[in-house]
Amino acid sequence: MKLVTVPLHAVAHGRAGDKGNRSNISVIPYRASAFEHLCEQVTDSRVLKLFAHKRATSVARYELPNLPALNFVIDDVLEGGVNDGLGLDGHGKTLSFFLLGGIFVTVPLDCLPDSSPYIERLDQAGETVRAE
Repeated sequence: MKLVTVPLHAVAHGRAGDKGNRSNISVIPYRASAFEHLCEQVTDSRVLKLFAHKRATSVARYELPNLPALNFVIDDVLEGGVNDGLGLDGHGKTLSFFLLGGIFVTVPLDCLPDSSPYIERLDQAGETVRAE
């Protein structure tokens, strides 16, 4: 089984929502086979560290294996919330892609969708490539 290290967005997509100064970000793998690998690697502590520059104070992770998906509730990340924050994205919609691009995961090659551009890069290199 060949393992590859890729940005999270190569394996999953995301959705975001907000309430007050709290953001909800769901991470949904393209293939169900990636879910257990995401559970092992995309932890609440990694997500909190990623959002430290936004002054996030805590992250709660919820596993939804029947979907499969992960949901992260990130506190104090919206600079006071939609009405108080001065950020250009007061709702935090872009935070989902920040998460998907800011964390790398190591997964079996077959966890990537068939149309993934990372598969072609790996074929050309012949080795595991950390695509940044």
